[in-house]
Amino acid sequence: MDEIASNYARVSEQVVRAAERAGRSADEVTLVCAAKTKGPEVVRAALQAGATDIGENYVQEAQHKIRVIPEPANWHLIGHLQRNKAKLAVSLFRLVHSLDSLSLATELDRQGAKQGITVHALVEVNLAAEETKSGVRPDALDALFEGVSSLSHLQIDGLMAIPPAVSDPNEARPYFRTLARLRERYARLGATRMPLRELSMGTTQDFSVAIEEGATIVRVGRAIFGER
Repeated sequence: MDEIASNYARVSEQVVRAAERAGRSADEVTLVCAAKTKGPEVVRAALQAGATDIGENYVQEAQHKIRVIPEPANWHLIGHLQRNKAKLAVSLFRLVHSLDSLSLATELDRQGAKQGITVHALVEVNLAAEETKSGVRPDALDALFEGVSSLSHLQIDGLMAIPPAVSDPNEARPYFRTLARLRERYARLGATRMPLRELSMGTTQDFSVAIEEGATIVRVGRAIFGER
């Protein structure tokens, strides 16, 4: 548990340094601790070390942790969301990072209306059109934003992407820049009347580069919790 606290402190310092290199404040960047497959005690260690935001890939795994962890946290769904899990996801997560279709958007909106809340989500963009990844392709964003514009219980807060795997973190930089440009474009157009302030991009191997390119949320697991 001491190792997790040390790791969290080190990653937090790396976030600060990356923000400084980009002429930004570290306060502009939310560090989400990606806790896939990690048990509640491990997550508690991160929270006790100062973490405030926890990312989960699976709805039911998160449900168990949220039930047994007493420390307050902001819970993020960073993995793929199936429509049949939307009801539970809406009740558990502060932010869904993986909105990837109009049908899912419609279901999130429906569940938000039933629960009397506004659902906050990011559109996942498949920047390299990888068949093995979910996400909306860039050329389909216009149609998606048009489709969600009439949904009253869903707010699109920004964009998320996972670039192709690369050996050098700097090779991911063009993808991060593309996502930042897409966000700027749709924010400028006033797409769906949504704020589009957030850019969720960057993981253990490349989060410093992502921050330099404008990330407002980074999702870091291995550097904090160790190998899965």
